[in-house]
Amino acid sequence: MATKTKPFDIAQYLETEEDIKLFLQEVANTGTPSDFIRALGTAAKAKSMTEVAMSVGVSRTSLYKSLEEGSNPSFITINKVVEALGCQITISAHTT
Repeated sequence: MATKTKPFDIAQYLETEEDIKLFLQEVANTGTPSDFIRALGTAAKAKSMTEVAMSVGVSRTSLYKSLEEGSNPSFITINKVVEALGCQITISAHTT
């Protein structure tokens, strides 16, 4: 008998604002800009895409499009989504 599997969805495990913050921090520190945009979409899904879209001031459909694979959202959109998720963007010196 074949084993049935289902796709892993990390959004199901982002249960608190702290979980979301730590997830976004990790992706920001270790991933690419595309990874970060995708992570914002995952975090928005975990919190409630509708709620985040309302906070950002766009429709849910528009927010999905802004954060989908291959999209190139504006910095303003990214910043608004980050803030809607209870976080903020900060700048620090890069250490090598």
